[in-house]
Amino acid sequence: MAEARYDARESQHTDPILEKGVIGMATKKKAAKKKVAKKKTAAKRKPNAAFMKPMTPSAALGAVIGSNAMPRTEVTKKIWAYIKRNKLQDTKNKRNINADDKLKEVFGGKKQVSMFEMTKLVSKHLK
Repeated sequence: MAEARYDARESQHTDPILEKGVIGMATKKKAAKKKVAKKKTAAKRKPNAAFMKPMTPSAALGAVIGSNAMPRTEVTKKIWAYIKRNKLQDTKNKRNINADDKLKEVFGGKKQVSMFEMTKLVSKHLK
């Protein structure tokens, strides 16, 4: 009779290595499904309200882009359109802008300004 109990217990248990492998695979699949769901929710972005706030340009900047109030993003786009239309980018280093008479007033009298410095100088002319 003791042998029968032993056999019954042995048949209920499975190999521990196989159990871990099966459990490990099941948890990996569940984790993969959760990661996919998180990516879909994180894809939506809200526009930054500070960049979308209409700003009024100064008279010097208004001569280049117009005097209407517009967001900073539009100001930057219009300045770049003006620069490209008048071919004011440096031919050797496209990151530098050669100022004409209108842009010299905006750039504080500088003849040449880098594109990174330009945004700092333009922000002084927005209210």
